[in-house]
Amino acid sequence: MANMSNPKLLYRRELPGGGFVDVREDEELAGDTHRAHVAVERRTDPARREGHRPPIVATAEGDSMVGIFRQLLEIASDNVAIARALLRWQADGKARF
Repeated sequence: MANMSNPKLLYRRELPGGGFVDVREDEELAGDTHRAHVAVERRTDPARREGHRPPIVATAEGDSMVGIFRQLLEIASDNVAIARALLRWQADGKARF
């Protein structure tokens, strides 16, 4: 089981302009409910990343970690979906899919 302070890394890829996108498993919820998220680090300089968490642009939860991962991988592997999620996040702090 992962925890919120150190979520388990499930997927990472570099972004074309620098930075990276992650899919991470969060702490298991009550029962058999799982949660994961997509975070996007736009800072290219690792020194500028210190002390700052990348914005979470999408979350999903359900009873199957495999299903959640597939859903979030669609977003994380698509540059257009990431750009849209970042625009939504910048507008109101939330990304909806």
